[in-house]
Amino acid sequence: MNPQVASNVNAPSPSTEAGKLATAAGAQSPLLRIRSTGGWRAVDVSELWRFRELLWFMMVRDIKIRYKQTALGIAWAVIQPLSTVLIFSLLFGRLARLPSDGVPYTLSTLVALLPWQLFVYALSQSSNSLVAEQRLIAKVYFPRLIVPMASVLAGVVDFLIAALLTLGAIIIFDVAGWFHFTLRLRVLALPGFALLALVTALAVGIWLSALNVKYRDVRYVLPFITQMWLFVTPVAYASTLVPSAYRALYGLNPMAGVVEGFRWGILGTRTPDWTLIFVSTAMVLALLISGLFYFRRVERSFADLV
Repeated sequence: MNPQVASNVNAPSPSTEAGKLATAAGAQSPLLRIRSTGGWRAVDVSELWRFRELLWFMMVRDIKIRYKQTALGIAWAVIQPLSTVLIFSLLFGRLARLPSDGVPYTLSTLVALLPWQLFVYALSQSSNSLVAEQRLIAKVYFPRLIVPMASVLAGVVDFLIAALLTLGAIIIFDVAGWFHFTLRLRVLALPGFALLALVTALAVGIWLSALNVKYRDVRYVLPFITQMWLFVTPVAYASTLVPSAYRALYGLNPMAGVVEGFRWGILGTRTPDWTLIFVSTAMVLALLISGLFYFRRVERSFADLV
């Protein structure tokens, strides 16, 4: 359903009494006609802007609900990456002895987990967001795209907390002499790589959230998708293990370029393969544009199916 301002066609004549009343009423408030949309339609950006306060409200609400009635509260944003780093360091760093591009394996994994945790949280929340808001969707009209967008943006808070954890680890490693950190201009590229991770989660989340309304199998497939995605993303290993002949193909995984970019921007590892970054960006844009068109095509049925 999409509200649009109705035209003045078939409006009462201003000379009649009914026309005068309609004119007076119209001067106070616009006449709205709510009608369903069909076919492949582009996103109405102006409509999203009008509902920007709702986007902010839902984002803040999701942040508050995430740690409501939890014993450790926001500390989970630190416990999760720390526990993962410890397991990876023991299995892959100590036992398998995987290379880490000349930096401590623990630090390399912690930096890689920074964008990965942001991506996984944003993807999981956005994919289930429409089903979680089924009561609201069935009763009130608003741009449905706001729901997965708010879920994605809510993950930024955990990302900032994990970034402080990473900064603390870098300082400890530098003071202990295990790693020499040098601040360079390349850190300015980190917001761009973080944005790429968010857009990737939003692009895939839009597809999965729309499909989840009709096919509830998505909730069972999603953990499998994220698990397999982790294996093909250089989080537990360095991207240098991938042969150069396959790097362009490897770039079809957008998170590969993001993780490589974070390691380069923070740890000063080798310059990322910009061909891989270009392929990753093109892949994300294709997923996002196609997902937006598909979402707009099927959103009119959300209230009936959810």
